[in-house]
Amino acid sequence: MAKFTREDALEYHRLKGKPGKVAIVPTKPMDTQLDLSLAYSPGVAEPVLEIEKNPDDAYEYTSKGNLVGVVSNGTAILGLGNRGALASKPVMEGKGVLFKKFADIDVFDIELNSHDPDEIIKVVAAISPTFGGINLEDIKAPECFYIEEELKKMLDIPVFHDDQHGTAIISSAGLANALEIVGKKHSEIRLVISGAGASAISCAELAIRWGVKRENIMLVDTKGVVYKGRKEGMNKYKEMLAGADKGHRTLADAVQGADVFYGLSVANVLTPEMVKTMAADPIIFAMANPDPEIKPELAKEARKDVIIATGRSDYANQVNNVLGFPFIFRGALDVRARQINEEMKFAASQALAALAKEDVPDSVIRAYGGGPIKFGREYIIPKPLDPRVLLWEAPAVAEMGMKTGAARKKIDMDEYREQLAFRQGTGERIRYFFRNKAQSSGGKKRVAFAEGEEGKIIRAAYQIQEEGVATPILIGRPDVIRAQIQNLGIAYQPEIFNHQDFARHEEYARAYFELRGRKGVTLAVARKRVRQANILGSLMVKMGDADAFVSGLTYDYPDVIRPALRIHHTAAEAKRAAGVYIMIVDDKVYLFTDATVNIDPTAEDLAEIACLAADYAKKLELDPRVAFLSFSNFGSTPHPLSDKVRRAVELVKQRRPDLRVDGEMQADTAVGSEIVEERYPFSAVKDANVLVFPSLESANIAYKLLARLGNAKAIGPILLGLGAPVHVLQTGDDVNAIVQVAAVAVMDAMGR
Repeated sequence: MAKFTREDALEYHRLKGKPGKVAIVPTKPMDTQLDLSLAYSPGVAEPVLEIEKNPDDAYEYTSKGNLVGVVSNGTAILGLGNRGALASKPVMEGKGVLFKKFADIDVFDIELNSHDPDEIIKVVAAISPTFGGINLEDIKAPECFYIEEELKKMLDIPVFHDDQHGTAIISSAGLANALEIVGKKHSEIRLVISGAGASAISCAELAIRWGVKRENIMLVDTKGVVYKGRKEGMNKYKEMLAGADKGHRTLADAVQGADVFYGLSVANVLTPEMVKTMAADPIIFAMANPDPEIKPELAKEARKDVIIATGRSDYANQVNNVLGFPFIFRGALDVRARQINEEMKFAASQALAALAKEDVPDSVIRAYGGGPIKFGREYIIPKPLDPRVLLWEAPAVAEMGMKTGAARKKIDMDEYREQLAFRQGTGERIRYFFRNKAQSSGGKKRVAFAEGEEGKIIRAAYQIQEEGVATPILIGRPDVIRAQIQNLGIAYQPEIFNHQDFARHEEYARAYFELRGRKGVTLAVARKRVRQANILGSLMVKMGDADAFVSGLTYDYPDVIRPALRIHHTAAEAKRAAGVYIMIVDDKVYLFTDATVNIDPTAEDLAEIACLAADYAKKLELDPRVAFLSFSNFGSTPHPLSDKVRRAVELVKQRRPDLRVDGEMQADTAVGSEIVEERYPFSAVKDANVLVFPSLESANIAYKLLARLGNAKAIGPILLGLGAPVHVLQTGDDVNAIVQVAAVAVMDAMGR
């Protein structure tokens, strides 16, 4: 858990003289008199009249469909208890920030100064037209049950008490995976729950839906074991889970022989001695915050075979509600659900359980310290910072909402997943574009990987095959690759091309000899060289054994590009090959070229490079606006270097009048439309998105500085103009980047 002082926390909330954590930001322009007239009077009258005629039009003309009300009276603030409505506001603002960060949902936090549940129900019902959903938060039991039940009856939007259901959804996903690991079934286990508040009751009910038998659940509250006939401290919710009186009275009695312990109570109530009495392979969810019912180190000291989860981020297997509420509401809002029903909650839990078994992205591994993260006793629940949760959980909820009739709106699930990717930013949108295009080939394109023995390549190949991006071929020694797969713990049987021993060796050697015989390569040399991965991979494409080739994870760029050019040359329509980077800056997309191939291009070369990049921009469904960059603006500084760039512009204008192109111009002129409008209104290009640099040196420096200092996202390099689909990884690329390059290669192969 990150360390901070009391003053750190207070300063964070008043930082920069703008107290709090949230603000309202307009989503429409408000710059002109017309804008003001449309936004308010008289223009606003039109949507008012439409909504009056059809209330569902509120989803079309207002923010209702993406707005959640987070409602609290502050009677059960996590770890602090009853501190009142006003004191709960920092918590509710925090909840709103999490909704926005993880699922792009807007929130109004509503703090109600009332302990009367009927008054709270009345107020929430009265303000409900504002919202697409209501999240009840930090309201004490048993009032929270009553409030949620009544509001669900009254309202036609989702009402969700997160303290109650969120913990249940996430812990039950972890329990399903823990039981799978230890080889037990839900129907066979005995579950003890310490605590009888909102989350405890909900955890029990969802466990039953997963298959735990009601009679095998034992609830323990501050008065002891809950059983039929007990009078003290009972309510109707406890009565539903009260089992037969078996003589158990204390927590120590209850946990003897139990398979699973759920802690939703207070710190340190479960002792190491109690853990020792549990069944083989005990599973413990110690979820009290900030301190768990038992610390993991004590539980593991008592039992080496224990699997333990807590609510804390400094231990493995964190049960964190942020894995639930943002994505559950996202799915519910996007189908305009009338409620979040039990089936939708169960679907969310199942999605989380399934995601935990998937290979973990390198970005997530880095975010959590760089150590290995894979399905097992120390990883039964996805990590909160895993960006894939949105793409797994929200669709599961939305789809179940449609299946069960809770949804007002039917959506196409493939399109919906694409929309969710877009919510994660332009970078994810571009990545999804490539993968979607690649997947449209049905996974039939065969992509050979030079470094098939590398763990990252194997993990990427597994993901590529599972997602239907392509059929990977791993170049390497079969025994080494299979040993790596075993170490990685993935169930994968890849296609392997053994570079040391393959049937067409002589045929490959003769083909290479024909290509390079007049460049000093003898047949004997060819027989040796075709075993080299970068030569072999390019030849595999030439010989029809692969559709595309990817390399570079452990090689320098020239080690890959030179053999590719020698074997494939340039494409028939291209005189040069060039490298382009897709740069994403503040949700804008730019193409930088050439950053990888041509060190000191001539004017002819620059013209060719620009045309390649502009045509590629069209493939990305961008409208290319091409700017040739220099230190000069339209002849302001005559020099042979700027003259070269200006000559390149003239060549492109002559050859490709269909393109919007201009220059030479400085970089700020190229991307700053206000400079062009004020000083160079004659320019054909304003706000350029294809930037042609005068040399490889300048392009390479620019993209790397922007990525490092400007927090831009770089996708590439993408090779253009080559005679075959050969693409180069950057040294040390993570698994996601490798999958991305493979998708680029497939898209390239599809276009030939």
